[in-house]
Amino acid sequence: MIGRRGFLTQAALAAAFPLFTLQTSPFREIRRGVGIFVGPGGAIGWLSVRGEALVVDSQFPATARGVLDELTRRSKIGSKIERLVLINSHHHADHTAGNGVFRPVARQIVQHERCADAHRRMVAAASPPLDTAMADTTFTDRWSTDIGDERVTAMFHGSAHTGGDAIVIFERANVIHLGDLVFNGVPPFVDRASGASIRSWIAVLETILRDHADAAFIFGHGARDAVTGARADVARFRDYLSAALEHVQRGIAAGRSEAEIVALNALPGFAEYGDVVKNYPSAFPQFSLAHVLTAAYQELTTA
Repeated sequence: MIGRRGFLTQAALAAAFPLFTLQTSPFREIRRGVGIFVGPGGAIGWLSVRGEALVVDSQFPATARGVLDELTRRSKIGSKIERLVLINSHHHADHTAGNGVFRPVARQIVQHERCADAHRRMVAAASPPLDTAMADTTFTDRWSTDIGDERVTAMFHGSAHTGGDAIVIFERANVIHLGDLVFNGVPPFVDRASGASIRSWIAVLETILRDHADAAFIFGHGARDAVTGARADVARFRDYLSAALEHVQRGIAAGRSEAEIVALNALPGFAEYGDVVKNYPSAFPQFSLAHVLTAAYQELTTA
């Protein structure tokens, strides 16, 4: 299982990240002032209206600085943003290590309460030290604010990729940032050390599909920068998780060992789920079918 060592790897990477050559995509608007920015660490969501901005996830310091500069330019009132809100979808360093860049101008940094607890533990354990900023606002089930004429709501539906993943809904635009609840075409990191559950993850995605069938979605990670999509993409990832879980369940029922169950080169019917995350600065063993199957085995065999 990828646990504390995986966190420290991410934390060390975040601390050293200014040394990397950044490969990023341009800012792209989806609709009604809601858009995305793709860089190392995944997809940042943003909302820009006159004098106000909201950001979902902060990636690393260097990319966070670029996002803040661009949103300031878009503020349309000169050289400042009068109100900025930052929401972290979950605690991993590739989504929170840039928080410190936003801290001086952020009116609020918002996290789910479980995310905030995991973030504090990660920062406390990091070596070298991780220079970030912690949440000043937490929520249990739902949190909302208005940015211009847009209503933005963060919601928690249960354990999934971690124990504290939030989705962020831009209600009038009908755009939803799912954080790492969807790895589009990429095997996901299942962070069992922080409360992840594949069974619960599937149920969370079912809830999202039921409640937001016609939304435009932003995904935390995707193959070939495929970090936006629709209901079919969310359903495809749900089906990938279900197929992985079913493969492990069948192996256990047949009396096969963990090593035998995990030794699967490709999940039948999901050939597009290769072991590559573009725009991530290093190869991580978390992004592999073997990791997903190992996590599923541990979940199904641990009381």
